[in-house]
Amino acid sequence: MSNKSAVILVSGGMDSATAVYEAIEQGYEPYFLHTSYGQRTEDKEYECAKALAEEVDAADFLHIETGHLSQIGASSLTDEEMEVADADMESDEIPTSYVPFRNANLLSMATSYAEATESEALFIGAHSEDFSGYPDCRPAFFDAFQNVIDVGTKPETAIELKAPFVEWSKTEIAKRGLELDVPYDMTWSCYRDEEPACGTCDACAFRLEAFRNAGSRDPIAYAERPEFS
Repeated sequence: MSNKSAVILVSGGMDSATAVYEAIEQGYEPYFLHTSYGQRTEDKEYECAKALAEEVDAADFLHIETGHLSQIGASSLTDEEMEVADADMESDEIPTSYVPFRNANLLSMATSYAEATESEALFIGAHSEDFSGYPDCRPAFFDAFQNVIDVGTKPETAIELKAPFVEWSKTEIAKRGLELDVPYDMTWSCYRDEEPACGTCDACAFRLEAFRNAGSRDPIAYAERPEFS
């Protein structure tokens, strides 16, 4: 049993699953935090996160249901009136799937959990292709939030915010996960559907491209597998 622990934000997707295995590789006992905030595929995401917790024998699995992000809206992930757009992998605009300031909300909950469990670290699976579209996935955001943690917790609390893939591409994450034997069949990325994955939203497109570039086939089912996959 490890003598150090880490809270990991586990969405049920491939990036956070890889972060789990990276944390374990670094010697941390994993505490899972999964949030349901009104996203379209929350049932499937919960199912995957829970299965992964059982797979790695996580120290704890904390599931927090929070409705305020869906009440605020302004994201196609939480607002049924907004359409989830097909992938535009060349666009540098912020996509409709951006949930306003989501990561600050999630990291705040995770920091509370980490302080309560006396964990030494907090992991998030954000990566470079996230921060090109999502402001709260940028390295500067995580640096700033580390300062929030340091200032806003007890003097004796020391929690390191780790975003191990923040400078990585999705392909590099897939390659690392394959090295670590991450069970990607237990993960879900699709923004639209819970079974099968659509294959054409941003999340599906980047995931399929990553597996192709890594020389592997994505093990989950898709309604459509575009040419790049």
